[in-house]
Amino acid sequence: APKRKAAFGSVGRKIPHRILHLINHDGESLGSMHRAEALRLMDQHDLKLVLLREKADPPVYRLMTGQQIHEEQLRRAEKKKASPKPWVVQKELSFSSAIAKNDLDTKTKQIAQWIEKKYHVKVTIRQAK
Repeated sequence: APKRKAAFGSVGRKIPHRILHLINHDGESLGSMHRAEALRLMDQHDLKLVLLREKADPPVYRLMTGQQIHEEQLRRAEKKKASPKPWVVQKELSFSSAIAKNDLDTKTKQIAQWIEKKYHVKVTIRQAK
């Protein structure tokens, strides 16, 4: 199964990296440090540790309050909703302006079904000769 990107949230006390770059809850860089020092700061200030960039060298973590984590999760959810969906299916239907009533009813029902399935529907009407 392909790896799923982890949800944004506290990593707890299980940090796989020995050395990490730490940012405090105000956004100021605290520099690179050992994970034990980061855990000590986390406990001392009653904050949670959140992984921001794992691919960086050393990985970047941030100390955040529960409220900050919640707000960031909401912000990311809104951003995800606003992004266009690449998997939207587009259906296209073409017919003549001289179409029979029965055929038009059938095609209208088909269009209604596609719209219910959230497909994008494109209708082209050609002028009869």
